[in-house]
Amino acid sequence: MSTIRNYVQLIGNVGQEPTITNLDNGKKVARFSLATNENYKDSNGVKQTDTNWHTIVAWGKTAEVVEKFITKGKEVGLTGKLKTRTYTTDDGNQRYVTEVVADEILLIGNKGKE
Repeated sequence: MSTIRNYVQLIGNVGQEPTITNLDNGKKVARFSLATNENYKDSNGVKQTDTNWHTIVAWGKTAEVVEKFITKGKEVGLTGKLKTRTYTTDDGNQRYVTEVVADEILLIGNKGKE
């Protein structure tokens, strides 16, 4: 049962071109947004779509896959875990950010650049 703690699976479309950062230690980190959609019918029977946006972070070899193959609009599936971090803004306010740290990324759709 411990293998499903803090485990995330998402399928969605990439919202913008990933940003790739090369760190001083030689590792790479990739960041991009992922839109997931949930379709349902409202109380009047009209189809509705609820879109959620997720910030995805990938490190190392996974970041290299993102750099090579992931583009805006591409449909991807991924697994990972939720990670929350805090930072302080220039005006002294503390902010919390929750991101999905991707372990595996699967290319699904044909959208985006080939």
